[in-house]
Amino acid sequence: MTLWHGRLGGGTAEEVMAFSVSLHYDQRLAVDDLAGSRAHVRGLLRGGIVSAEEAAAVLAALDRVEGELTDGTFAFAPGDEDIHTAVERRVTELAGDAGGKLHTGRSRNDQVATDLRLFAKRALRDIATDVVDLQEVLLARAREADDTYLPGYTHLQRAQPVLLAHHLLAHAWALARDVDRLLATVVRLDVSPLGAGALAGSSLPLDPDGVADDLGFAGRFENSLDAVSDRDFVAEALFDLALLGVHLSRMGEELVLWSTEEFGFAVLDDAYATGSSMLPQKKNPDVAELARGKSGRLIGNLTALLVTLKGLPLAYNRDLQEDKEPLFDSLDQVHLALVALAGVMATVSFDTHRMQQAADGPAAAAVDLAEWLVEHGMPFRQAHGVVGGLVSDSLARHVPLAELVAAHPDLGTEAVALLEPGVAVTRRTTPGAAGPGPVAVQIERFARRVQADRARSAPDPA
Repeated sequence: MTLWHGRLGGGTAEEVMAFSVSLHYDQRLAVDDLAGSRAHVRGLLRGGIVSAEEAAAVLAALDRVEGELTDGTFAFAPGDEDIHTAVERRVTELAGDAGGKLHTGRSRNDQVATDLRLFAKRALRDIATDVVDLQEVLLARAREADDTYLPGYTHLQRAQPVLLAHHLLAHAWALARDVDRLLATVVRLDVSPLGAGALAGSSLPLDPDGVADDLGFAGRFENSLDAVSDRDFVAEALFDLALLGVHLSRMGEELVLWSTEEFGFAVLDDAYATGSSMLPQKKNPDVAELARGKSGRLIGNLTALLVTLKGLPLAYNRDLQEDKEPLFDSLDQVHLALVALAGVMATVSFDTHRMQQAADGPAAAAVDLAEWLVEHGMPFRQAHGVVGGLVSDSLARHVPLAELVAAHPDLGTEAVALLEPGVAVTRRTTPGAAGPGPVAVQIERFARRVQADRARSAPDPA
């Protein structure tokens, strides 16, 4: 029996049920549907809409349903098109006429929106916690890196030496913004839609404020039309997850590059690499490649929902059923990527000799030569031209840059010392820079940030 059997005669066509059923994926909202139903029943009791005996019977039935769902004995029926229908059907079987009052003053429109918000509050905090786990790995590896340095790149061309710790923390700070976004989305979605009904509220003495408080929401909806049609929070969550995925993709791309023989900066642990079905010598960075590849899927999920939402009139439309699969998929894929990348980063070995050798080319200190000239009174643009000319001359005539620097009247042997291995990175002294002093400060600041984010991402006590 459908929830609308009184209005429509006969049964629903099998093709319609096959096309519209969502039970196979929205079962993961079961715990939230049960929580929302319990709060709704308690609200009906406060409003005098159900008696204490009826409320007790329905609440007991909801407990029984939860037990059946937990132990796998819940028997779904052919007419259960979604988890909400299945729960109500079973409650009515268990509680009789009292169970038939469960949906009083409630529509699946506000019910589904409530369930999804409850789910998203929890799930986004869980992802934020996963992000913090990865940040802690990056922080630990940054501390281990000590004075190891490597080339920093622009345009994928060697630019200036940077400490490895600085490079690792660059990824970690980007992830900190992801935590901010995820938790800000949780704050915005923390609104209860329950009591909005199908779109216009109810003539019954419902208690939306009490129900919102019961469910741990920060407040209840202000406009019933908006409450049942709003999926901004799903779009925001998908954006947060997509941008997080882009950051993970960037980490993956660098791991792919660094683990090539051409770079040789990193060696993946065997447990976090794969081999080839044909080529015996291969060790492939599949985790990094999948982290890179999944970003397209995450962006696609965001795009799919935005396109779904763009043409919808107020209030609820069945198109909104398409909000859940993209959200569930993005949450699942990001969780898997975060856990896998944390393992990769915790176990990867860095070839510090190869890194430092790549960073020790004389040209990597070119800007230090220019800044040395600035310190001695030369305008920077002129200094830039002088050093650029020396680099060009060195390459064209195959003469060591140090020899040209030593012979230049504005530079000389004192400036040659800037070209010595390991010197350039020590000269990055400004706040937030890549040298030893600023990085030591940065590590401590980031450690405090991670500790704060761990606390902020903890499960909502409500």
